[in-house]
Amino acid sequence: MNGAQPGVVLADDHPAIRLGVRMALLAGGLRVLAEASDGDGAVKAVLRETPDVCLLDINMPGGGIQAAAAIAALVPATAIVMLTVSDSTEHLLAALRAGAVGYLPKDMPPDRLPAALRGVLAGETALPRALVGPVLGKLRELPGSASDVLRAGTLGLTGREDEIMRLLRSGLRTADIGRTLSLSPVTVRRHISTAVAKLGVADRSEAIRVLTPSA
Repeated sequence: MNGAQPGVVLADDHPAIRLGVRMALLAGGLRVLAEASDGDGAVKAVLRETPDVCLLDINMPGGGIQAAAAIAALVPATAIVMLTVSDSTEHLLAALRAGAVGYLPKDMPPDRLPAALRGVLAGETALPRALVGPVLGKLRELPGSASDVLRAGTLGLTGREDEIMRLLRSGLRTADIGRTLSLSPVTVRRHISTAVAKLGVADRSEAIRVLTPSA
């Protein structure tokens, strides 16, 4: 992250929405490095700019979820946040499986967007509160414990995310995990944020409780 001004790539196929989001980001002290109108353009822009955050319209041509999966694989240091008009739990889970760490409604107050993105970069999740409960309900319907489900890959927790969460459960702090795995603290926080989002919980403390086997 570049000082106090994180860089953002914005992808949405509606010019008016891009304009509104861009104005909100600039007003909140963020830099818009590039814009795209489809999934392929979003991936190319992220590869070119290596932004701190990529905002993706979930329903744009080329597919926002497909673009998220490509970006997560190619530029894992970029935090992916979906922009959507959908309140579908299935869409949210699909986005998290693809590597997104946030899922924000397009009709949220514009002045809250920069704060949400800064929170993501600090290791927080950016999920609508109304969807957290349904997501947890979906997890409870899956066979086995949440830990077993994640290790089976049902929610797409990567080996690196699982490794970091195990170290976190052992009591190591972010800086210690970074030194152990030769990763920057920012990268460690983003992996934790991704794991927290995939679990559908509010923070790392709740993630640790979910992932800790019952006695």
